Amino acid sequence: MSPRLYLTFPLLAVLIWTGNNLVTKASAGAIPPSVIAFDRWFVAFVLLTPFCLRGAWARRSVIRQHLPQIIVLGLLGMALYQGLAYYAAASTSATNIGIFVALVPLLTLAISAVWLRQKHGPLALVGGLVSLAGILFVLGQGDYGRLLSHGVGRGDAFMLGACVAYAGYGVCLKRWPLPLPVWTSLYAQVAAGLVFLLPGYLLAPPAPATLATIAMIAYAGIPTSILAPVLWMQGVKHLGPGRTAIFMNLLPITTAVLAALLLGEVLHPYHLVGGGLVVLGIVLAQRPSRPQPATAQS
Repeated sequence: MSPRLYLTFPLLAVLIWTGNNLVTKASAGAIPPSVIAFDRWFVAFVLLTPFCLRGAWARRSVIRQHLPQIIVLGLLGMALYQGLAYYAAASTSATNIGIFVALVPLLTLAISAVWLRQKHGPLALVGGLVSLAGILFVLGQGDYGRLLSHGVGRGDAFMLGACVAYAGYGVCLKRWPLPLPVWTSLYAQVAAGLVFLLPGYLLAPPAPATLATIAMIAYAGIPTSILAPVLWMQGVKHLGPGRTAIFMNLLPITTAVLAALLLGEVLHPYHLVGGGLVVLGIVLAQRPSRPQPATAQS
């Protein structure tokens, strides 16, 4: 395959995740949040079972040994992240969802600095401050004073919590490298996430089974939960994690454009300014710091 074609792997993954942001917003009012949160992972679990069950059973002793870590990963990555996003969609826009999701790499840097004591260069700090200014600009709808007087909206607060959970998920994956094949690990995490999501599903009112609701659940459960991760992992394999991560900068842009075209959302100037600051901050944070010149030994 031509090296240029490898670029299509992360690009397609980002486009799928963009579609999921739109589905998340479109599901508000059509499907109870706890229902779609459970159903999307249940669909993924059922589809993965023929391919992963045998391997998971063969490695059941390893899974049992690392069960506490798997439970935490399932709670953060499968239950809290997308579950909170579905609750957020009731009172925030798909555009805002895309901008918040773009913050995950920076939140990951922040959590790893506190928990793993990882040191980051000055550009990471500058990038974090620039992105923070951008997200606050969006939350205040272009007026920082408005943010101080009115506070953060419920939907935006849910979305911020979702992104913190997913950033924590990424740090935990690095902190706890499970001795399991990737798909076996994912399968076990999905199973753990379903346990956390089951009570909310059972307590929720029944969702009407229409063509639209089935299509939304299918999109969240198949392309978003299975296909996009495969494409992203292929991008990391062939391009490296640094070049692949750059494609995440497209997410707030593609989400805003498609939300305006398909959902009729109005793209305000504060979205452009705030979203631009978020992307700029991410780019700065991902740039490697210049090595310090060696000092002469006395």
